[in-house]
Amino acid sequence: MKVTKKPLTELHPPERNVRMHTDKQLKEFRRSVEMFGQIRPIVVDEGGTILAGNGLFETLLSMGHTEADCYVVSGLTEAQKKKLMLADNRVFDLGVDDLAALDALVLELKDDLDIPGFEEDLLRAMVMEADEASAALSEYGTIDPERAEEIRETGQRYEARETAAAARAEDCTPSATGEQPQQAEQGGRFVLCPKCGEQIWL
Repeated sequence: MKVTKKPLTELHPPERNVRMHTDKQLKEFRRSVEMFGQIRPIVVDEGGTILAGNGLFETLLSMGHTEADCYVVSGLTEAQKKKLMLADNRVFDLGVDDLAALDALVLELKDDLDIPGFEEDLLRAMVMEADEASAALSEYGTIDPERAEEIRETGQRYEARETAAAARAEDCTPSATGEQPQQAEQGGRFVLCPKCGEQIWL
């Protein structure tokens, strides 16, 4: 893949962009660029129409940049360009987080938790919960019942999150027979709470 520098004045968003960028997302885009620089190219066609990377384009403009790394895709039909834009916005949404790996990485980072896209207070709470639980368990037999209950609740929260992640992964994986996953006994649709993993019926 050949990446080239292009002036931002030569780039322009498509007539219709299926992804709307919130102020919060653009703020996190900016934090990422400030911290790491431009880590992926903006994808454009021969005429400079952006096919992938509109949020990054907006961010670079707001930061006063005059050029960007771009990957020019040539030879696509108008239909193929539309498909590329739709696929780029959808494919990444289909993944699920490996919460065990996330927790492990956060623990390894310890106090260095300034990470674009994440709330630092939330990450710090995850680290504190794990550290405090480990310290308390090392004093097993000497802790009071109230503290023991806090440790149990922490474990239940982690277990619920892992169960929710596994359920989401299962929903995304076709069965061996090619059949769609069976609906729950209630017969309706539900979403999983990202914090506790509880099923919320729609």
